[in-house]
Amino acid sequence: MTVQPITAALRRWIVDQATAGHPPDVVLDAMKASGWDEDTAIAALESTMREHLGIAADGELPPALAGLAANEPARPVPGARISAATPSMHAGDREVRVVMAMSLPRVVVLADLLSADECVELIALARSRLARSETVETRTGASAVNPARTSEGMFFEPGEFPVCARLEQRIATLLDWPLENGEGLQVLRYGPGTEYLPHYDYFDPSEAGTPAILKRGGQRVGSLVCYLNTPQAGGATVFPDIGLEVAPVQGNGVFFSYDRPHPSTRTLHGGAPVTAGEKWVATRWLREAKFE
Repeated sequence: MTVQPITAALRRWIVDQATAGHPPDVVLDAMKASGWDEDTAIAALESTMREHLGIAADGELPPALAGLAANEPARPVPGARISAATPSMHAGDREVRVVMAMSLPRVVVLADLLSADECVELIALARSRLARSETVETRTGASAVNPARTSEGMFFEPGEFPVCARLEQRIATLLDWPLENGEGLQVLRYGPGTEYLPHYDYFDPSEAGTPAILKRGGQRVGSLVCYLNTPQAGGATVFPDIGLEVAPVQGNGVFFSYDRPHPSTRTLHGGAPVTAGEKWVATRWLREAKFE
């Protein structure tokens, strides 16, 4: 699916429409008529007007704008206590450093999340089980190959090997989130030229297959991508809505959470193409309830 970027020109146009006296629903209809996806258009309209009106991310929207907000209520999320004010955190068996922390979107870059030996072991255990990566199809609830994702991957069962169990418990401690609310680790390998186009990790409530997916533990509310090696070039984790690129460095990780399944969380992200060497990552997705 082609991602529609929220550009500076679009934001200027939205402000111009508001200044001219056009109500938000009229502006939204105009964007949809021009081919904009409704969720993207709502996110662009809300974020632009918040900035224009000087309203904080958690501030109350004017009634006309509030009607366009996501219908889903905010959920508790993992990692709420992490702050750059505490640059080193005890994660049970290891000290993990906070390199950067943002509030909107909620993105935290971590260092020393895994040892070099743990990274090597996870790659070795996963290598023989790699297959073309699939994504969860919310239209049906099944998994399928997606042309937007050109990596190879595999899933470990929760706690399948001691190194998996150790990392899962470390993540649960670090993010102050129940161990049983996490999916099994997924390991991905990206070779030269492979990438994962920008996407959201939550399950779209409007898709027919989502109710079946949610029976296994509810919505996803957080993602932690662990870098198992450092590629020669390329492979950054990108957040297009905010212009952020996180370098893939062995042993580091990037965590982000989303309190509702909606673009207003600004958690659109992707894996930039690897241009030299290969990139290995292990991802742990956190659910709102026990994953079964």
